[in-house]
Amino acid sequence: MARKAKQDAGEARITPKKAKNAIAVAKVLGPAVIPVVAPYAVRAAGAARELYDRYQARKLGVAVDQLGEFSGRGAALHARIAGLVQGLSELRKSSKATDADAKFATDTQGTLEQLSATVRAAERMPAGRRKAAHRAVASELDSLEEQLLHRLGV
Repeated sequence: MARKAKQDAGEARITPKKAKNAIAVAKVLGPAVIPVVAPYAVRAAGAARELYDRYQARKLGVAVDQLGEFSGRGAALHARIAGLVQGLSELRKSSKATDADAKFATDTQGTLEQLSATVRAAERMPAGRRKAAHRAVASELDSLEEQLLHRLGV
């Protein structure tokens, strides 16, 4: 029994002879298999990339074609800032907009520019400081989003 177990374990080992035989088989079959498999592999890689891009876009709340605009560790914050900028333009165009709404839009636009600069600057900060800066920006964005939604009547 013990000899049989040793023999089975010995067969599972990769020996130089087995490796040499595997390389010889790959040299013979490789040129025949690669042209058949390559198109499927390329299509599978493209489909996987498309699924990942859709996932990322959905996670950030942007369209897939806008995904390239938002990259880095602050991508989600940049996407939120872009969304707020769009919301401000809708507020300005709104027929119900008052002078107070126009002043809010102007003031908030300046604040968003500063927050965007903060997120860009945080990209080069050490992890602890970057996370603290991102938390501060996120809390400010929460407040601005709440005010904007209130003014839009949502």
